[in-house]
Amino acid sequence: MSQAPLQQFYIPEEQSVYLLSHKDARKLKDWVALCQTQLTQLGYQNIELIGKGAYGFVFAGSAPNVGASANPNYVFKFSRITLPMHLQERLEEEAFMLDQVSHPRIPGLITYQRSRGQSILVMERAPGWNLEHISLQQGRLSPRLIMRIAAQLADILAALRRESGPLARPVVHGDIKPSNLVFDPEQESIALIDWGSSVFAQLDARLQFVGANVMELMSDNLQQTNARLGDVYFIGEEQLNGALSSPRFDEQGAAGTLYALASAQSCRFGHRAIPASSLGLPMEFARTLDGMLDPDPQVRRNAGDYFLQAMPRMAKLVMIDLPTAVNVSLVPVWARPAYQDIDTVVYSSRKAFLREVFSQEAHAEETLNDVNDVQLDRYYKQFMQGMGETEKAFLASVSRLGKYPVVGGLAVRWEREGVYIDSSLNLHDPALKPAFTEAVNNMVHLARAIHRQGVFKSCLFNARQTLHLERGSVDEAFVSEPNMAIGYELSAVPELEDRTRQHSYFEDGPDPEELLVLPEAIMQVLQQLNDIHHTGMIIFEALPQHLKIHSYYRLLDPARESEFSALLSRILASVSQIEGLGVSGFMKMPYKDTRYFPHLESQPERYYPRDPREYVKKLLRH
Repeated sequence: MSQAPLQQFYIPEEQSVYLLSHKDARKLKDWVALCQTQLTQLGYQNIELIGKGAYGFVFAGSAPNVGASANPNYVFKFSRITLPMHLQERLEEEAFMLDQVSHPRIPGLITYQRSRGQSILVMERAPGWNLEHISLQQGRLSPRLIMRIAAQLADILAALRRESGPLARPVVHGDIKPSNLVFDPEQESIALIDWGSSVFAQLDARLQFVGANVMELMSDNLQQTNARLGDVYFIGEEQLNGALSSPRFDEQGAAGTLYALASAQSCRFGHRAIPASSLGLPMEFARTLDGMLDPDPQVRRNAGDYFLQAMPRMAKLVMIDLPTAVNVSLVPVWARPAYQDIDTVVYSSRKAFLREVFSQEAHAEETLNDVNDVQLDRYYKQFMQGMGETEKAFLASVSRLGKYPVVGGLAVRWEREGVYIDSSLNLHDPALKPAFTEAVNNMVHLARAIHRQGVFKSCLFNARQTLHLERGSVDEAFVSEPNMAIGYELSAVPELEDRTRQHSYFEDGPDPEELLVLPEAIMQVLQQLNDIHHTGMIIFEALPQHLKIHSYYRLLDPARESEFSALLSRILASVSQIEGLGVSGFMKMPYKDTRYFPHLESQPERYYPRDPREYVKKLLRH
């Protein structure tokens, strides 16, 4: 029995704790509790977990008896103890690099210490929220705010490339992205955090060796890059492909960050389909940003030089927040308050057809196969390697939907004449609808810019409702517990439709990327469920000792509830017949309401008005 490639099952964000086996979830909770206990014993107070990533966990807390002039709020970083030792030691290197930089927009190092063999990095905590969080809450940031953030980023980049600090060398942060910028809404100021990918630059901005004497030029350390891999959603081609480190890396991170914040995306890849010149930004700035994201390296460098040189002047533009029109979703979105907490996870199948190697990306495959890095493994190797830019952006846009409390599904079908989208998107926080609508519309814009034929399916489910069954070995059967049940919502009134418009579980055909063959008993129940008017999905994920059943169901015909409930119980009674490993999933839309969109290579140009006050007056007159 061959092992299915399960690493392709989730769009690879940080896994929800609700998807871990009971044993792994317990281990994680115990580990978090241990970190909190250690910090309390070291004398810190008000400890809370504020983030986790590929390399470690981040806590916040405060220090008692700090002078009135000092910041009493701290951030504590622990490395994951499951990592190899050379990766755990990166925390000490991060402390060293952070100690080399001094800037009012960079929270400083407090101390690096070890407690019971565990490394802890303690830093100042910047006030506010990270910009990825704000972007998800608000959608596109206003052009005025983008310009404020851009001016501060340019100032930080200029400071990092000066040959200052104890070793008089430019520093490369290496991982500039929205979640590494903390934004204080009161001051509208940013702070650059997370120095885990930072290094001393090997090349300066003109791509000349930095401070190199003859002996250094002859040594190996200038023939091999010292660069760390930042987040592949934001870093530029040079850093991704292992070039020698230079301040140009951070220009690329800054460009990707500003573009993502202005467009309400979670990556840099959408710039061909949704260029900066279409986002209502000032013309000069938008064209500079498009230049920094250009495929031609020389165009990127020229635009980067222009950004740093012209940003202080561009920042003085008179700008106001313009009134915004209510965004209408291009595909249906239902918003209803949640009656329970939602922890959304995205399952996407049929990604293989998107993985068509573009000529300009073909070389990346060989380079990346030699890189051994946790982030690369999680984010890239099994996910986006070899895809075109717009395809990557499309998958990232679906992933962004999963950062909202939403359940439902998507089926996107590309034909020669355009794109057909079926969707059932149920947002469980109406306050987030404007921002969510922008994320959905970006997904549609990106889909329209992809030219090839195929189908992409995606389910969004609440991980808190995932059922977990465990067994001792592959040879044993999975057995459901007596009190286990597949949950569902019930429509208050019948939502009956013309039967010819009802969607079927089976109309998309079997999925070539799903390798689990379900037993006949479960397939028969699914056939019967298919005749009851409902919407939702069910996914079986069979691992050697762990079966996960992910589901979201909403029954639209209350009169058939007892029949519907009995069929769901029969599914659980039949899981003991599941053999093999892999994934199998079925999705049902409430009814056929396919939206058609003709192909569109790129969104049209739209700039900030030259005279914003006159523009507002005109709007009011009309």
